[in-house]
Amino acid sequence: MEQALVEICLRIRDLEATLDFYTNLFDFEVASHRKFPENKFDLVYLNSPGSSVQIELTYNYDADPYTVGDGFSHLGVTVGDLEKMHEICKASAYETGELKGLSGGTPSYFFVTDPDGYRIEVKRAK
Repeated sequence: MEQALVEICLRIRDLEATLDFYTNLFDFEVASHRKFPENKFDLVYLNSPGSSVQIELTYNYDADPYTVGDGFSHLGVTVGDLEKMHEICKASAYETGELKGLSGGTPSYFFVTDPDGYRIEVKRAK
């Protein structure tokens, strides 16, 4: 049976701030934005260049703050210039960790946190 991962859903509190994070800090593009005001929620689908997996942002209008579960760790993206992206993230308003390497090796990744507390691992493209 053929299978493919097609989307990852994140429940968010601030649609504008989250869209700013994913579309301006990273190069995600809004594929669609569906509004359901009668049910008090919006669905926004984001595409990442070079990937067929979408991020589905679920924005519930009147939701209480979400707790990011302790079983969920992070999303991962790759970039061509890790050091440049690290500087861009550090200059932003988003919490950005230091460059790190596995077992103290050559730096190959860092983490940045989105407006809802989801961590994004930014890795050097191979």
